[in-house]
Amino acid sequence: MYAIVEIAGQQFKVENKDEIFVHRLEGDPGTKINFDKVLLLDNDGEVSVGKPLVEGSVISGSIIDHVRGDKVVVFKKKRRKGYQKESGHRQDFSKVLIENISYIGAPDANQVVEEAAKVEE
Repeated sequence: MYAIVEIAGQQFKVENKDEIFVHRLEGDPGTKINFDKVLLLDNDGEVSVGKPLVEGSVISGSIIDHVRGDKVVVFKKKRRKGYQKESGHRQDFSKVLIENISYIGAPDANQVVEEAAKVEE
């Protein structure tokens, strides 16, 4: 099962237990967050495409850490003029752990356990 979700203006393909880097989010490490802008949901071949969002679906996750990306070097030069300028930039990211993908029609955990118990009998 996977989903396409919009987080901080960007789209990500996520699955359960994925760790993704997104633009820095508000909150301390360990904070639980929910993403409700789900654009596409695939449940074992059964694909639901949102118009624009898939109704009743929520991605649950938690912030693991706040990190900074690699330095991007910006170098400017004008030939034969002796002009050179170099600067850099490091982007702030949040590392997010995707804990659960839930949607309308998803079986409850209790229901799955009961069905498994019936099959064992």
